[in-house]
Amino acid sequence: MERSGEMNAAAAGGDVQNLHIPSMNTTVKVQESRVHIEASTVAGRLFQRLFRVLFFVHVVLIAILVVFLAVRGLLSAHSHHFHPKKWYPPLLTATACAGIVAFTWQWFTFCNPSRALRAAFWLSPLLTCAVGVLFVLISSAASLSIGIIAVVLALILSLYACWVNPRFDYATKVLSVTSASPPAKNTTLISLSIILSTLYSCFLVSGIGGATAVGTVMDTSFILVILASMSWSMHVMKNTLQVTVARIKYLHFASGADIDSRIALRDTIKYSMGSVIIGSVLVPIITVIRGSARAISLIGGGTDEFLFSCADCYSSVAAALVRYGNRWGLVQVGVYNMGFVQASMHTWEMLRRVELEPIIDRDLTGSFCFFCGMAGGATCTLVAGTWTFVVHRSYATEVSIYAFLIGYFMCRIAMAWQQSCVAAYYIAYSESPENPRLDPTILFRIQEFQRRGV
Repeated sequence: MERSGEMNAAAAGGDVQNLHIPSMNTTVKVQESRVHIEASTVAGRLFQRLFRVLFFVHVVLIAILVVFLAVRGLLSAHSHHFHPKKWYPPLLTATACAGIVAFTWQWFTFCNPSRALRAAFWLSPLLTCAVGVLFVLISSAASLSIGIIAVVLALILSLYACWVNPRFDYATKVLSVTSASPPAKNTTLISLSIILSTLYSCFLVSGIGGATAVGTVMDTSFILVILASMSWSMHVMKNTLQVTVARIKYLHFASGADIDSRIALRDTIKYSMGSVIIGSVLVPIITVIRGSARAISLIGGGTDEFLFSCADCYSSVAAALVRYGNRWGLVQVGVYNMGFVQASMHTWEMLRRVELEPIIDRDLTGSFCFFCGMAGGATCTLVAGTWTFVVHRSYATEVSIYAFLIGYFMCRIAMAWQQSCVAAYYIAYSESPENPRLDPTILFRIQEFQRRGV
């Protein structure tokens, strides 16, 4: 069987029990999951198609809206006292800066995971605090509120960095192991993703600037719609990259097989986009719910019986939701072409069965990527906000906010490769703990948790 045909069969969720992939002049066998993977239901496939159509229709409508707003804004800029030369250059420069920072994080993490991890956890609070100071200096009512929130957030991030400091060694080991053998043409794939997200951000900025030029209540609504669209689209870009790389790395960890990045990306776009789009909606929402549940449990868990009861109920709901939508499921979306919810449920059961749940709950990869995004967003905010503060202070607040969102999302896209490598590593272990291709890092961690009674 030809190599590309075999990969397509795997991506399409076909029977992989007897799949053979030539690698290093040998034939390797990709083991099927111990739990039988059922074919997607008709309803599930229709649901995926619905979301796929909905997403691409929304992209077309947003593109039309952005072009309309940009043209209208340029034609009416002078009549509404809008200064394009003072609004666009800082934000477009920050967008370019976001691309540079994203490339830098990706390169730094690959070259030195240990220093990159520590840099993210210590730079992010410092830069966030600097952003808070900038917003306070702008001195508008909105900027003062945002500035105070940013300073408090910086304090929380720094306390969290101190709290998880004992986990740095294990996190560094996992990052080093998973990034040791990057997929072929991985850099090209990530570079194209960053360039695409940069161009897309510049395009959306033109529409936001056009709406700002007129500044009616309706235009404010248009800006919010564009920002919501940017959030969804950036998550889709990130998760598309994550599903593609996770499939490549899973096959490498599970069997030593290699697959061309272009074939993996093509198959993701052709077969799995519906699941990726659904996951891009569910994962951020469920992540926020779970994070807030943990925060509530820490704050009010043992102080009051009523608060304890509410926190316990909310935590139970969050724990149940995680089973139906989690980022670990994206690995099986890419490998077996499963529906996102089905893949999440199946993956979560496997992780619990091999006692990985407490380990992934304390895994710092997600936090590391989040801190990278925060640092990137803060850097772009300081670039655009400081420039705008000097040339036209009234624009500084809004331009700083837009710059932060662009910088955050672009850095998250750049770090998706590392997050997907770690996810594939855990899933490969959960499906076959005895796999000799996997080093004993996870096994030692499980034994350590068992000794501590975690």
